[in-house]
This record gives sequence, structure tokens and C-alpha cells, in this order.
Amino acid sequence: MGWRRALSVALIVVSGAAILLTVIPAVPSNEWWIRVWDFPRSQLLAVIVACLLLSPVVLSLRKGPVLIGLAALVGAGAWQSYRVWPYTPLAATEAVAMASCPVESRLLLLTANVQVSNRTSEPLLTMVDQTQPDLVLLVETNQWWDEELEPFKQAYREHISQAREDGYGMHLFSRYELIEPQVRFLLEDYVPSIKTGVRLPSGREITFHGVHPVPPPLEDTEERDAELLLIAREIREEQTSAIVAGDLNDVGWSRTTRLFQEISGTLDPRIGRGPFPTFNADWPILRWPLDYVFFDPSFRLVDMGLMDHVGSDHFPLLIELCHAPELVSVQRNARPSPAEVERASEAIQQGREEAR
Repeated sequence: MGWRRALSVALIVVSGAAILLTVIPAVPSNEWWIRVWDFPRSQLLAVIVACLLLSPVVLSLRKGPVLIGLAALVGAGAWQSYRVWPYTPLAATEAVAMASCPVESRLLLLTANVQVSNRTSEPLLTMVDQTQPDLVLLVETNQWWDEELEPFKQAYREHISQAREDGYGMHLFSRYELIEPQVRFLLEDYVPSIKTGVRLPSGREITFHGVHPVPPPLEDTEERDAELLLIAREIREEQTSAIVAGDLNDVGWSRTTRLFQEISGTLDPRIGRGPFPTFNADWPILRWPLDYVFFDPSFRLVDMGLMDHVGSDHFPLLIELCHAPELVSVQRNARPSPAEVERASEAIQQGREEAR
């Protein structure tokens, strides 16, 4: 087989795989091997574009099957582009920016997955010391990390510690008063989440949710989806100023995250600004956003950015928000449709059944 023939075969195989992996996530299933292909959409789009550019050079475009295959490849590329487009600077922003914020309404939040096996705490400690966030949410914390975080316990007014050795530990540190803080186990007794009120210097109270649901491919996605949607429904029902932060183990363009936003009425500051991929910090080519901060329209975005590598497989995410409830009408907060409410209820029920 000549090199041109071998290249043609390879191109056809890769193109076929890219088309197949574009179609698979559309299957209405919670199986991990289906839902996991929600994640690398940007990478698959890059592969599709490369295949389209190589096709005129390698393949005979006068053959009918080749043209059909190219049409399918174009369709796959268009679909992947449609899904990731909102997470590019070319799209319209969803969260309205604010250039400055009164100090009493300002909230600087750092969220990071420290990786339970990571034994390098100094970069994180230095980062927090330099950036001085008001809230610090850390996930995958265990007893070793609990001891290493002792300086935070001295520096911050209040903290919540839930050290675990299974990768589901969680710590929250706050300069501000925490009101009725809770560590909750919404579905499984080994997957905690945090819910607490936070009193800002302005005197106003907000609600903070810290999350780290079960990820694919370790599990199918029923429980992850249900946990996120339970919190979304709670935010909608309570009608309070709310922030949801943490490692969601999902990407913003997945159907679950989009449904979470519709039910909760929260905004994603990544939309219109870029993907800000936090995982995998060790794999430059295979990265996607897993760590998120969502907030309801009573907040305005001041600034957001990825922080430097801290020894974990996740980059920390630092975000500055301004609590401005008087400007709530400026941003989108559409009510979910009856069909979306029904979908969320069904997903929650499936997650509860899976947990049992």
C-alpha cells in the first residue's frame, strides 16, 4: 500500500470516528461512555477541521461516497461549532460586566480542585496570600490537606471542613460571616455539598452553594445531574441572591448544565468570554472547563481568570463579583418552560433511584 493510499484510509477512519463521536452524545442516555463525549467538543471540532482541509489533497472528490462522507463531516463540524460557539469571545456575553464595585458589595472568590493525591500545598498557600480572596472553596481535600490548610483557619473568620480520603473532601474559608452553614449529602452519603448564607459588608445576605458531584467516567451521570438540578430547583424556589461554585464534573455546553441554568436562573460568565478550561492542567491539548461559578442576576461580573498551576490536575478559578440587586433587570433570568421543569423532575427522580 502506497503512502497516499495509507493516508486516505487513515483520513477516512479518523473522519468516521469524528462523525460517530459527534452523534453519540445526542443519544438520550446517562451511560458514562455516551455522556463523556460531551467533554471534548473543541478537540473533535479541531480534528474535523483538519480532516476537511486534508480531504481535497488526499481524497478524490469526484466519487459519490466521498462527497457524502464530506457532507456528513461538514454537518458534524457545524454541530460541534454550534455547541461550543457560546463559549468563545465571538458570542454575546450572558453576564453583564461592571468596571468597579463598592467595596462593601464586592466578593472575590477562589475555587480550586486541589487533587487529593497532590502533596504540594505551597503554591496554593502563596496564591491565596497574594490574591486575598474573600471566599475560598477547595475540593478533593483530605486529612493531609486539612493540616496543610491550617494557615487559612487562622487567616479567615470562618471555615467549614469536610476532609475525606475518597476524593470528595471539601473546605470553605470565608472572611465574612457564615449564616446557618450546612454540609449536606443530597444523594449519596459520601458526596458532600455546602450550603450557607454569607453576610456581605453591605449587610446583605447571599446564599452560597459549594458542589463537587460524582464524575463520569467513574459513574453514569444520573446522580451528578440530579444533584445539580436539586440545587437549581432550590435556588429557583428560594428566590435569594445565590452563587454556585465548584468542580461540577460537567462542561457548560452539556444538556445538564444548560438545564441547570434554565431551572436556577443563574448566569455563566464564560459565555461570550471564552471557555477558561480548568482541566486537565497537565494535558495542554485535552482541556475543558469543569470548575464553574454560576450566579443569579443580582450579581455583576467584575473580573475572572484562571490562576497558575498549583500541582493539581485543575487550574484554580478566581472571580470577582459585585452584588448589585438593584440592577437585576439588566441581565437574563428567563423562567424555565414547563417541559424543562418536567425534564429536571425526571432527572432528579432517576438520580434518587440510582442512589438507592
